[in-house]
Amino acid sequence: MNKIIISGARIWDASGAAAFDGDVLIIGNRISAVSRSPGQLSRSGCQVIEAKGMTLMPGLTEGHAHLSFEAVTSTEDLITPPPEEHTLLTARVAKVLLDHGFTSAWGASEAKLRLGVAVRNEVDAGRLPGPRIRAGSLEITVTGGMGDESKLHNPRKGPSIIVDGPEEMRKAVRLCCREGCDNIKLDVSGDPFYPNTPANTTPMSYEEILMAVDTAHAYGRKVNAHTRSIGGTQACLKAGVDVLFHCEYSDEKTLDMFEEAKDRVFVVPTVSLFHTIVKNEAAGYGLSAEIGGYMGIPGLLEASVATHTALRKRGIRHVIGGDYGFAWSRQGSNARDLQFFVDYYGYTPAGALRCGTANGGALMTSANGERMGEVKEGDLADLLLVDGDPLANLSLLCDASRLKLIMKDGAVYKNETGVVQHRAAA
Repeated sequence: MNKIIISGARIWDASGAAAFDGDVLIIGNRISAVSRSPGQLSRSGCQVIEAKGMTLMPGLTEGHAHLSFEAVTSTEDLITPPPEEHTLLTARVAKVLLDHGFTSAWGASEAKLRLGVAVRNEVDAGRLPGPRIRAGSLEITVTGGMGDESKLHNPRKGPSIIVDGPEEMRKAVRLCCREGCDNIKLDVSGDPFYPNTPANTTPMSYEEILMAVDTAHAYGRKVNAHTRSIGGTQACLKAGVDVLFHCEYSDEKTLDMFEEAKDRVFVVPTVSLFHTIVKNEAAGYGLSAEIGGYMGIPGLLEASVATHTALRKRGIRHVIGGDYGFAWSRQGSNARDLQFFVDYYGYTPAGALRCGTANGGALMTSANGERMGEVKEGDLADLLLVDGDPLANLSLLCDASRLKLIMKDGAVYKNETGVVQHRAAA
């Protein structure tokens, strides 16, 4: 069993406490000891990584992963790739996330049913590099809902399963569970990209949502929901949905319902997609700020700021994850969410980092029972060594070259600390 000591680092453990100088001992795939006195842990038989001048922190969790999205500009980019090429694309994205310090990925949904499943299995078997993956299903929607790309004259199949009524929902969820998906994705509300079902509408019924939750939970799986509307969010909270995405529109009742559910629910604001449109970063792909204005994106962004600032104050567990994978919001730039949480929702840098580490770890733990997300004895050893202080400059985490050590499950994936590792005598 491997024994590794990371020595002399500035440790930010994600517990809420201040950073401190110390050493960390990893045995096997777990953190065995954390010392606040450098040099006090026995180095006998250990591989030693000297980390003076660097910050040791937990690995990041992407809370809204679309592993099969790579530089997407339209739904066609999700429909047309053959499954063989699309599987390779998904594997590439998994590696990109790990290269950028994301040691866990919570699957939101994928473009084909088993893409996340296949790559997850290969990563778990050690044959492909990638983060811990909770494989997302196809999106499940209803006729006329977000994700339904068909017209009567053109029965076009989009990257979704279309159901109507609780019994069709039961069958669709059972299918996703049978095929190995960990997370079931529901398109509960409308969306600004679907003019006939705008963001404030709620095409999916409470009975359909409840059936999805009951069926998925019977299989031990989790449920994600795309919900922007007040009605959709309230229905999701009432039905027991595990992870809510977006949630821009709210009222006092909705906020109270979140607070009542705060010990079980996780929320992923996905602010990056709107930020890139409003700031004209998507203009080169035909989605300028002006077009975003016609779509109502600025108003949705304002609603997001109001809702998620209120949720932060109420102690709701936010997780970073911004719908990355579009051409204007590339995979690998996911850590931008940390600064967005500061700029839009009023988090401190440390608070934003907790959303990306401790809260993300708690989300993963909620599904598999394995503790992670902090530098704490007994937690799984998913760790980063950063050249510099990310608490003083969150953008360091957007630069893969500043991640000098990436460890996942106790195994060193990357080591560019500049100091040759050595093994202490037994």
